[in-house]
Amino acid sequence: MNSEIQSNLTVETREWLVKQGYNPQDLNQPGENGDTALMKATKAGISAVVKELIDVGADVNATNNDSNNALWFACFGNHYDLINLLLAAHIDINNQNDNGATVLMYAASAGKVDVLKLLLKHNPNLDLKNLDDFKAIDFASNIEALTILKNATKAGNS
Repeated sequence: MNSEIQSNLTVETREWLVKQGYNPQDLNQPGENGDTALMKATKAGISAVVKELIDVGADVNATNNDSNNALWFACFGNHYDLINLLLAAHIDINNQNDNGATVLMYAASAGKVDVLKLLLKHNPNLDLKNLDDFKAIDFASNIEALTILKNATKAGNS
């Protein structure tokens, strides 16, 4: 990132970046496990920093060493506002990590019904399979998740 973009960052965000070990001039710098500042802020649920990083051009589709993008961290943390923010910024909802898993598969396996419902509003590909040849519906860990995914499949939401 150039100094022009850095100058568009608030003092608070620049300080947060430095405190976390990131260079404010390189917003896509990989940190621990390859996590970018956007991923780390998403994981921590810091909406203001996430929004600012997106606004100044951080790569929303960057992936870490496990091939997870920031959407994974929003889903892990049940950060619904950040899920919406990242999806509005055109993050890849169908990103598959190094196991071939998607956030939809993760939400199904964790029984995160509200995350599932939110993701399904953004038309994820229900037919994607992980490396073991399983789809999101195969990971449904409770009846409600299974029902939601069955209904989405019937509706042709893939």
